[in-house]
Amino acid sequence: MPHISERERQMPEQEIGKLLRIAVERKDIISLGPGEPDFPAPAPIVALTKKYANQCNHYSPPGGLKELREAIAKKLKRDNKITTSPENIVVTCGSQEALLIAAACTLDVSEQVILPDPSYMGFLPTFELFNAGIKTIPLRERDNFEIDPDEVERAIDPKKTKVLMINSPANPTGTVLSKKVLEQLADIAIEHDLLIFSDEAYEKILYDDAKHVSIGSLNGMEEHAVIFQSFSKTYAMCGYRLGYVAAPPELANAIKETHVNTTICAPTISQKIGIEALKLPAKYTDAMVKEYNRRRKLIVKRLNGMGLRTPTPKGAFYTFSNIKHLGVGSLRFCHALLEKAKVAVVPGTDFGKNGEGYIRCSYATDYKLIEKAMDKMEHFLRTYKA
Repeated sequence: MPHISERERQMPEQEIGKLLRIAVERKDIISLGPGEPDFPAPAPIVALTKKYANQCNHYSPPGGLKELREAIAKKLKRDNKITTSPENIVVTCGSQEALLIAAACTLDVSEQVILPDPSYMGFLPTFELFNAGIKTIPLRERDNFEIDPDEVERAIDPKKTKVLMINSPANPTGTVLSKKVLEQLADIAIEHDLLIFSDEAYEKILYDDAKHVSIGSLNGMEEHAVIFQSFSKTYAMCGYRLGYVAAPPELANAIKETHVNTTICAPTISQKIGIEALKLPAKYTDAMVKEYNRRRKLIVKRLNGMGLRTPTPKGAFYTFSNIKHLGVGSLRFCHALLEKAKVAVVPGTDFGKNGEGYIRCSYATDYKLIEKAMDKMEHFLRTYKA
């Protein structure tokens, strides 16, 4: 038997992989689990993929193609009010790789990262890979799952804390952090000389009156904000594996150097397509968001109608429903729903201890399938006993 590292053995076990595998393998299952758009990539992206197919058999520089980094810098200035040099941008194989490398470059063993709970399931394992200390702060439904800056302040260890992780719009809750909260977090970062890792992958998927503000745009954050972005959600380009990080100069250089020892560079064809994607008119993303909004209204209404208290998300494409009144753990409920109703959802515990008592549903799923899944869930709940 091969030796498996203790680090790997201690990684948190997540149910989403098992549930999604079952959902893919069994055609009788309706899955509300996916964290990716169900739309095809915009037609111009598909055309460019064919155009560049025979032109991209070489590596790009580890930091990314110069033209793409220049286009990203312009995008950050135009859309996010962030002024940065193309040299401070590193293009990666999706934003998850960017987070992995940034963690490797900033956190030594036992140094601490503050992590909201619940939060995206990929954050905790990434930090634990480097034996970082994790200090969680609870997000509460009564506060709309928004971060409490006072709790962040209390969680700081002056000697150990190096990073605060935030995500807005948030997975799994759909929360969009207010500018007021972001300003308070920025003040804390400056006062305590912390880095704020800000995952902004869902920045364009917003509803109602919600507005995305990047913490990197706030005064004094030039040396404190590390912004992670992706082409996956905005342009339905998950499989192209293209993301990037904008960081202070010294950290950006460290990430480039480490990138050579991971994947070397993001796929060259994806980078060339990314240059053109940033030029696309907003109508492509707007059309997706319009349809997401239609689905959001349906699923929130139906879930609340079943007695599953579901706050209306302001961003991303997930609902986070309270099932505590059922008197059953999230994992057990999800397995029962899968077995009896043939509907796959994700247990809240995959997102942290404070996710217990909740389930996540994705509405990056066809409208008619959501209707069918809601009918099945409603019928299941009429007879369900914990």
